[in-house]
Amino acid sequence: MLSTRTAVGSIGILAGHEPVLAMLEPTELRLYRSESDVVRFAQAEGYLQFAENRALVLVEEAIAPAALDRASIQTRLDEARAAVERAEDGSEAKARALRDAKRAEAFLAVEG
Repeated sequence: MLSTRTAVGSIGILAGHEPVLAMLEPTELRLYRSESDVVRFAQAEGYLQFAENRALVLVEEAIAPAALDRASIQTRLDEARAAVERAEDGSEAKARALRDAKRAEAFLAVEG
């Protein structure tokens, strides 16, 4: 099973699932090889496609929790929040900073 979060909520995909195309939000991506064997990643935004019993996950970043550096992620979050404050409402810079902040917050939660 594959478990992640889309733009409209959490999703779990099992073998035989109907075809799906979804936008992914930053979160924890879980790949269940069995009930006791779970592979986890801090997942950035991207896309999920499931068809013909194959999942394709296209994301900006997917990092194993053990490889996450809390201090580095906290710095990225602080910088993104400062950029949000500086950017004009409705600007691309503000949208990018908000996206970066959301990703850093999700990564900190996975590292947690």
